[in-house]
Amino acid sequence: MLTVTVESKAVTDLLSTLLKRMGDLKPAMAGIGQELESRVSARFETETDPLGRPWAPWAPSTAANYPADGNRRLLDRYGDMLSSLNHRADSDSVRIGFGSPIATFHEWGTVRMPRRGLLTDDPDAGTLAPNDEVAVLSILDTFLTGDI
Repeated sequence: MLTVTVESKAVTDLLSTLLKRMGDLKPAMAGIGQELESRVSARFETETDPLGRPWAPWAPSTAANYPADGNRRLLDRYGDMLSSLNHRADSDSVRIGFGSPIATFHEWGTVRMPRRGLLTDDPDAGTLAPNDEVAVLSILDTFLTGDI
């Protein structure tokens, strides 16, 4: 199982305030999960990482050996990885990820394959892209101000 923990003081501070007010953060966590899941799904359409940079193209050997019945799109041979994208929220956290272990290789890259980021700006540091962090903060602020 792959676990990436995202640390952000701004997010942590808002969560702490919200926890004092609500007690159970599951509705906010579910909102965050849905938003980030939607953003990751859109990356398959744009073929870009969380910072908007294009994914590296296929290696010539990959293109030459691509199955004829595949989707002919980066990271979307048969749709298995994208269809395994999910989130799970509870009272104090949310997990967003893939059921397919292949996603790990794309998130970090390998010796033979460039990184094609899906979830984080930097998987080793556990940082969200700035736009993703703003979206999370906006969701938390909505719950905090009672605009829901």
